[in-house]
Amino acid sequence: MFQLGKTIVSEEIIENDFICNLSACKGACCIDGEAGAPLEQEETKILEEIYPKIKPFLRKEGIEVIEKEGTWVTSEWGELETPLVNGAHCAYVIFDKKNTALCAIEEAYNQGEIDWKKPVSCHLYPIRVQDYSEFSAVNYHKWEICDDACSLGKELQVPVYKFVKQALVRKFGQNWYDELEKVAEKLLK
Repeated sequence: MFQLGKTIVSEEIIENDFICNLSACKGACCIDGEAGAPLEQEETKILEEIYPKIKPFLRKEGIEVIEKEGTWVTSEWGELETPLVNGAHCAYVIFDKKNTALCAIEEAYNQGEIDWKKPVSCHLYPIRVQDYSEFSAVNYHKWEICDDACSLGKELQVPVYKFVKQALVRKFGQNWYDELEKVAEKLLK
């Protein structure tokens, strides 16, 4: 672990390789698990505002859950997250012709309907950020459903932090990322 500003960063984001391999996993991270995608407080307001523009991209099941539970929910632990369909799929999941899970929010973004890509926790994956009162912990989340992504990353020699560069810059800023790259260069020597 090392400190960058008000973050404590796991060296695992530098030491491990990763590139999403949707053709292999079919977007399992959006349909497996026990909770929805973690949300930041300001993201709940964004989801409420953009829902009418996202709705045409959603599956019927997703619309039903969102209209019943809301565009976001609070877990039993008090954490903000996306709602789930039948306790499994994120309500914002859609499927392509190959049955690969995609994000309706990101699809609306890609088609120019909205200017918000998706929740930052989704954009950052496989990095998870835990905010504390004095700092944020930046960790690599290992999940067996991503084994193919790890293999592809290793083959192409792309460390986790480079794979999620855009998301890290979005979350912490360009200066923070530039400092991360300096630390990575030293660690990899």
